[in-house]
Amino acid sequence: MSIERKVYLVENLFSKLEQETAQFEQSSGISCVSGCGKCCTYPNVEASPIEFLPWAFQLFLNGEAEKTIIQLNKTQSSTCLIYKPLSIINQGRCSNYKYRGLICRLFGFTANTDKYGNLRLVTCKIIKEGQAKGYSSTAEAITKGLYVPVFTEYYMQLNQIDFNLGNIILPINKALKMALEEVLQYYAYRSFLHLGKNCG
Repeated sequence: MSIERKVYLVENLFSKLEQETAQFEQSSGISCVSGCGKCCTYPNVEASPIEFLPWAFQLFLNGEAEKTIIQLNKTQSSTCLIYKPLSIINQGRCSNYKYRGLICRLFGFTANTDKYGNLRLVTCKIIKEGQAKGYSSTAEAITKGLYVPVFTEYYMQLNQIDFNLGNIILPINKALKMALEEVLQYYAYRSFLHLGKNCG
């Protein structure tokens, strides 16, 4: 399967998730604190390379893939390269929000299945404590059938697009690098036609 096709399928999956999380946010009433970004600073965030394939492909199209790999090789931080803090009080933003990964899209508005097969809301301490009433009522509503996106179901759908790239879980910056390498290797011996120009 071509890189373009994989990117298209991942973006379609993300579009579906976007609708589902928006619906869940509306029905639950819980939401991220504006400008927070604290979960992005967590040092042990892990992801699969395939969820960043659209991001890597976009950088390739813009001629920034090689430069970004150099940045990733140089960085000593385990915080996601795409995250850009705005201040020392944890406020920040994703510098490429449109192309953020699946883990970024799911956290806060999804559920995991516990060992008994019950769905448990996955969110952060800030939401749990700052929106305690909404969190409690939403957790209860989920046990009564409120629809919520499920982590494992979305990761399984990614695996179906590319089992190898979807089945590897790495520290987030390593996942970013592998996604870039996948795109660059794919086009290393292929010509790519974009907007009528031969890009390699």
